[in-house]
Amino acid sequence: MIQVFYGDDRLRANKEIKKLLGNDYEVIEGAGLELNDLPNIFLSNSLLATERKILIRDLADNKLVSDKIADYLNSPHEIIILELKVNKKSTFFKSLQDKIEFREFKLPEISIYREALNIYNTAKKDGKKAVEMLEKIQLNEDPIAFIGMLSSIALKEFEARQGIKEKRVLEELSKLDIETKSTSYSPWTLTQAFLLRLASL
Repeated sequence: MIQVFYGDDRLRANKEIKKLLGNDYEVIEGAGLELNDLPNIFLSNSLLATERKILIRDLADNKLVSDKIADYLNSPHEIIILELKVNKKSTFFKSLQDKIEFREFKLPEISIYREALNIYNTAKKDGKKAVEMLEKIQLNEDPIAFIGMLSSIALKEFEARQGIKEKRVLEELSKLDIETKSTSYSPWTLTQAFLLRLASL
């Protein structure tokens, strides 16, 4: 089975990848692949298993290779190709669109995303002010979607810096996500508590 995931919401895409492939899968960078790598990836078995689980990242820009993926649709492995964007005029898309699933993971509209980014950046310096900003918009927003946006922002920061603070923030957001599903507290109350402690993480 081959699927293509694309879009700028990498957090949601990665969650779905783990849901489908589990925690133990191979990761291959598509940019460095050559044509003679494809039979080994798509058709060869590993020493321990006949069915492999593989994530290929950012393959579409490697046009020479991505244009040949349609030749390997009989792969016995579970393979997800992860892209930031997909050019729907490309051979890669046209040769696969009717044969495999393309799933888009798109961040929310820019206006609310920008609000979330402003609140997040403010909270890194002044949690109380960030809570005040949140209170102005929360009546019209979905708290779970808002927490998802905060997680996407934090993940982008972690991918850029990969520091201790960035890792702590992701861990706290993971706890926040669990708390919203397992306690009776309002998701907005839990989100406010997160914003108040963000500066000290």
